[in-house]
Formats: sequence, structure tokens, C-alpha cells
Amino acid sequence: MIQLGHHQQSSANSPAGRNPPWSRDELILALQLYLRHRASLPTKSHPEVIELSALLGKMGPALGAPDNETYRNANGVYMKMNNFRRFDPEYTREGRVGLQRGNKDEEAVWEDFASDPEMLARVANAIRTAIEGATPEMRELTSVLGNDGDAIEAMEGSVLTRMHRIRERSSKLVEQKKSEALRKFGCLKCEACGFDFTAKYGSAGRGIIDIHHLRPVHTLRPGDTTKLSDLAMLCANCHRVVHSKRKWLTLEQLQQLLSADAGG
Repeated sequence: MIQLGHHQQSSANSPAGRNPPWSRDELILALQLYLRHRASLPTKSHPEVIELSALLGKMGPALGAPDNETYRNANGVYMKMNNFRRFDPEYTREGRVGLQRGNKDEEAVWEDFASDPEMLARVANAIRTAIEGATPEMRELTSVLGNDGDAIEAMEGSVLTRMHRIRERSSKLVEQKKSEALRKFGCLKCEACGFDFTAKYGSAGRGIIDIHHLRPVHTLRPGDTTKLSDLAMLCANCHRVVHSKRKWLTLEQLQQLLSADAGG
């Protein structure tokens, strides 16, 4: 199964009455709020805390979390900001420790984004746009939970990962990309390793190739038009390798790995 954050994996296992651990998406949004006010954290009644609580309330059910009044309420948002303090050198250098009880992904999100506020802003804004946009893609998010082999959630979190996978699976775009390749090259070859299913398996392999979306996950916005140049053809093995760990590999990185292996 595609690994898309804590909601899908842990909500079913959470004790009755308890909310699941915060997902990576939620932590990214909470970190952005924390860094905006790190010198003096806002109270749980602050408008930005209340606004984030409301946004997370929209996000949770879309990712399979329970829809209840306690889910990511303002107090929970406030407590999560205090959890981040234990990783913040500006806070801990004076001997303070912050709240210690949190989940393991808080440190990973801190390490990935705290030192790159511009990247954090781009990712957070993309998540917000996806959640707030009443688009067909957003309504599809909960259905993109099929068997994706060893695919790993992108560093940007579950929501943007699912948007990425939705666009890769668009039957219209897939057929257009294949038709373009057949017109230009007369075959469907993996753009990383050159594998051709038809050449290997004959008629049984005709038309088989995966389509991979090349644009970084955080740049995908609901309603954006995907161009054929945004897509690449990959064999199943290469596509699995691209999505096999965080951070996902670019096509160029995958090609370099194959070139280095061939040279060795």
C-alpha cells in the first residue's frame, strides 16, 4: 500500500475517543505558524491558531481521520507549537526544553523545513490551496489509496502526494502521452533505462508503460493544467525507484544512478 501519512495507518488503531497522531501535512502547517511567532507564541484564542484549527478540521476527514469536535482544536494546535520548541536552538540555548510529548515526525519535519522558510512557505501554501479548493482533485483524495507497491509519501505530505498520483493516473493524459511518443519514436520506451515492453514481450506488452509526473509535488495546484512535457514514461521498476523513498528522485537523478551502475 502507498504510505500516505499517519491518518490512514493509525486512525483505525487509535484508542476510542483519541485522535490519530498528527500527519506530516498538519505538522508542516503547524511549523509554519510556530516559526512565524517563535519569539512569542500566540495563545489558543489567537485568530491564527483558530484559523489553523479550522483548516485542519477540513483536512482530517479527507485523510481518513475522525470528524469530531476535539480533532485538532485550538488547544491542540497551541500544544503542537510548544512541541516544536524542543528542537528550536533559539529556545533551548537558554536551558529551556519545550513540551516533550509529541510524535517522531515532528523532528523530521523540523529538520526538513525549519532552515528553509521559503520552501516551507511554498509547501504550506500548496497544501492550503489543495484543502481549501473544492475541486474534483480534492474530492478524489480519499480514493487514491490503491496498491502502489512501495511508493513512499513525498516530503510535502499526503495531500500533495495524492494530487501527484491523481495526475499520473489521468487516463486522458496517459493516452495523450503515449500517442505523442508513438508518433515521435514509434515505440514506448522507459525514459530512464530504455526498457520497451513490446520489444520484450511482443503483443502482450503493447501499450504498457507507466506515466510519471515530473513537476515537484509542492508546485501542483488544484485546477492547474498538466502539459505533456510535465510527464515522463517510465517502466514499472524505474517508477517504483523514483517513489521509493523521501525525497523522491528526479528523472535526472534516476538516469545518473543507471549510468553510474552501467559504468561500474
